Amino acid sequence: MLIGEVARRSGVSTRMLRHYESLGLVRPTGRTTGGYREYSDEDIRRIFHVESLRSLGLSLRQIGRALEDPAFTPSALVGDLIRWAEDRLARERELLERLRAVDSSAPSDWQGVLRIVELMRGLSSASAASRQQSVLAPAEGVPVPAEVLAAAVLAEADANVAGALRWALARAGGDGLASVASGLRSDDVDVRRRAVVAVAEMSGGEATAVLAGALDDSDATVRGHAALALGSRGGIEAVPMLVAMVAEGVNDVEAAEVLGTLALGSGRAEQVMSALVEELAAPAADSAVRIRLTQALVEMPAALAQDVLQQLSDDDDRAVARIASALVGVLGERSKP
Repeated sequence: MLIGEVARRSGVSTRMLRHYESLGLVRPTGRTTGGYREYSDEDIRRIFHVESLRSLGLSLRQIGRALEDPAFTPSALVGDLIRWAEDRLARERELLERLRAVDSSAPSDWQGVLRIVELMRGLSSASAASRQQSVLAPAEGVPVPAEVLAAAVLAEADANVAGALRWALARAGGDGLASVASGLRSDDVDVRRRAVVAVAEMSGGEATAVLAGALDDSDATVRGHAALALGSRGGIEAVPMLVAMVAEGVNDVEAAEVLGTLALGSGRAEQVMSALVEELAAPAADSAVRIRLTQALVEMPAALAQDVLQQLSDDDDRAVARIASALVGVLGERSKP
């Protein structure tokens, strides 16, 4: 079969067929009496082999090796292709995120586009100082895209840079909350912890609702951050987690202070006190747990806490009894005009 006919049937141009021949990939096995290239059935099958491998993304050099090297295994080839495809997809995802960030910031000119790209490059720097500088010294007149900041918050491990990013995100507006809250659905516990800390620094009812949802997280640290922030906003649903934090000795001082703040709310003092007293009476509560719970009572309104502390002054656990007696005196001094 002559080259023109091969080109028509295979869909490979005559120019490409000649290129294959020059590279040694497919050489026609015959020539006509007039000197024209003549391809055998085996040559045509080889052409289709080359085209199939090209469709997988191989270069012509790699195809030549695959066809000629007996030691070249298909498994090694497929493994290489997977890695190249993953690298290419990662680069394309990065490009897509940059384009979305530029689009969301709605720059009015090319200078604005370049400034946004510069910010994103700064945030991807290996230097923590450079990343922090990118956040604290943004380009004048160019809004920082909230989506970019949220992605950076969820990925940032450096405490100082993370603090700067959260500060900027809390002031960026836009879809920052939705973007950072998505981190609470991550399988990576570190991402969820960064997300809940960021949400805790955001104001508004939507952020409060996100914090309430985080109380059910499987990680105690995430639940603790959510409870402290939610309780500080008056969220009574945080009480069980806050009492548990006091009992377990995890940020127990902060948890007790938030419980005290909650108890000042109308109709909430008795609910908070009831939760503390119930935990004090739990059969599994050892001396250390009961001491922390007793100390937390001093944060409660004196009118409610004083009777409970007076009863605890006669507790069988002498350590608990001594602390309760001392706190009765503290509340007495506090109630004096």
